[in-house]
Amino acid sequence: MAGSIIKKYKCSRGHLYPISRKRSHSSTDLGHRNYSLYVNRVLKEVVPQNGISSRTLDVMNSLINDIFERIAMEACNMMYFRNRCTLTLEDIQKAVYLLLPGKLAKYAVAFGSEAVHRYVHSKTP
Repeated sequence: MAGSIIKKYKCSRGHLYPISRKRSHSSTDLGHRNYSLYVNRVLKEVVPQNGISSRTLDVMNSLINDIFERIAMEACNMMYFRNRCTLTLEDIQKAVYLLLPGKLAKYAVAFGSEAVHRYVHSKTP
């Protein structure tokens, strides 16, 4: 009798909730951001006469979120192996060098450093 009751519910951190409960599957529930607007802006800057389909935007968004997640995981692993509690710029740069091939990693680190530098100096009075 108790087995049939337990089968109707799933356990999540000690709380029981019904299996049939509807959940939205939007990207905000998963913690992923939507970069479609930024992809469109960059495309219009590079090639003003071309557009992009919504399906291609979804693929690009998934790619960006996947790469971001991989870099974050690798940087956290480096932080853990160094017995540090703070994620530093060097951890992120080393993760990028490990995950991206050759010149792509070099350009990613260079442009990222430049963007951070511009942001920091735009905040100072």
